[in-house]
Amino acid sequence: MMLNPRDNFRTASISFALIITMCFSAIAPIKTFAQNTVPPPYPVKRKESRRQWYADGRRAVVEAKALRQQSNRARNVILFVGDGMGISTVTAARILEGQLRGESGEENLLSFERLPYVALSRTYSVNQQTSDSAPTMTAIITGVKTKDGMLSVDQNAVSGDHTSVAGNELPSILMLAERAGLSTGVVSTARITHATPGACYAHTPEREWESDNNLSAEARADGYPDIARQLIEFPYGDGLEVALGGGRTKFLPRETDDPEYTTRKGERLDKRDLTREWQAKRKGSNYVWNKSQFDAIDPRRTTHLLGLFEPSHVKYEHDRAKDTAGEPSLSEMTAKAIDMLARNPRGYFLMVEGGRIDHAHHDGNAYRALTEAIELSNAVKTALSKINLRDTLVIVTADHSHPFSIGGYPTRGNDILGLTRENGAEGEPASRFARDRNGRPYTTLGYLNGPGAATSDKPRPDIAATDTTAPDYLQEARTPLGSETHGGEDVAIYAGGAMAHLIHGVREQNYIFHVMREALRFPRLSRSRKKGN
Repeated sequence: MMLNPRDNFRTASISFALIITMCFSAIAPIKTFAQNTVPPPYPVKRKESRRQWYADGRRAVVEAKALRQQSNRARNVILFVGDGMGISTVTAARILEGQLRGESGEENLLSFERLPYVALSRTYSVNQQTSDSAPTMTAIITGVKTKDGMLSVDQNAVSGDHTSVAGNELPSILMLAERAGLSTGVVSTARITHATPGACYAHTPEREWESDNNLSAEARADGYPDIARQLIEFPYGDGLEVALGGGRTKFLPRETDDPEYTTRKGERLDKRDLTREWQAKRKGSNYVWNKSQFDAIDPRRTTHLLGLFEPSHVKYEHDRAKDTAGEPSLSEMTAKAIDMLARNPRGYFLMVEGGRIDHAHHDGNAYRALTEAIELSNAVKTALSKINLRDTLVIVTADHSHPFSIGGYPTRGNDILGLTRENGAEGEPASRFARDRNGRPYTTLGYLNGPGAATSDKPRPDIAATDTTAPDYLQEARTPLGSETHGGEDVAIYAGGAMAHLIHGVREQNYIFHVMREALRFPRLSRSRKKGN
């Protein structure tokens, strides 16, 4: 999922809300830090010594030697995608999670970092050195790299030309799973028609064609199915059993009021209410749009579940947690999805996306990006508590990175969201902020580009008296842009369970699909073979 210049309109509300918050924050009293009374660093709560470091290293080698290849077939595959979750994001989220528990943080591990197999994924696409989420997720989910902005079609398709799709469709691992009789699901904190979930079930030459309102005039005139429609009309197997996330407006006609916000309506032009069609299509199907309805769903009696919890993307975890009656967390959606899918004795495929890590990074807002990454880790932990790794392959990865950095020489336990503090004299705690050549302090976290950058008419401010740990604070950036960009470096792949040993080395991103297919022992699927054919 990316937010390049073409995404500016659809994320304007997010950025506008943050700008308004910043404006009011400038008027309101600011939490200040006296330069000579810097709070002490978070404490190291474990025993550390020369002997302990050595013993820890030796124990890790013994554990690694004890690993055995688990070559039995996977009955289930769960793919977690942290959208925009580069390695620096994982590191900073790991530290923040530990510090939220009152620890120094550096020694902490997120749940998925405890999985035994790790590789690097090369994220470039056919026509981009630094990619967006459409070609990267297409590579992950279909095994074939493609071009910018296109979902599950190969590079021979032409961007924005619906007539170029026929013959160039790429079957996804989810489609293969449905054909093989497995249950399937997608869960996301983004709109479920957005690039990452959309690539699982739709073929389109333009990722923005989420509803018929977004189609080109030619595609609309020819009746080309938008992404939301392709979810409802999914032709493989008996359709997705679970689809949970945001994006109500893409499924409701423009004449229909949103059930939650009186000022919002649907956006479909064809007058179709796809939520009603979902319920009518199969016996035992349900549609929910709030947490109480979601909580009331009995996985034993529900065959297909569609949950759309916001008109657009769901709330950030930080904001959702203050309004728990509104919508479920990513962890709760993951748990419900597994409970439903696990009823199928043949197995299941589930894709879970932490979609808003990416959005917060685009806004230059590290706090929300990192707390979203922590919630993805919570979702992985939830899944691991419900499955048996002997018959389930779990993969956690990212579609791309962001130019997000951890810099300076902060002391051990320094607040990861705070100003960088230098070490004091030997044996003394950190006692002063590090400063730039102009004598001004700086944060540990920052961006290469984005809205937090200084300009010729807005030089770098003195942030000594600013609470840089506040949820709405935008980290400083070098190059001024309205929206921070993606990063092009490799991202990590973490894996555990059946056939997880195949995740190793430096791999092309499309390798992930082939590992999942090998684990499930799927035969090759002809592009022309769909349900009933």
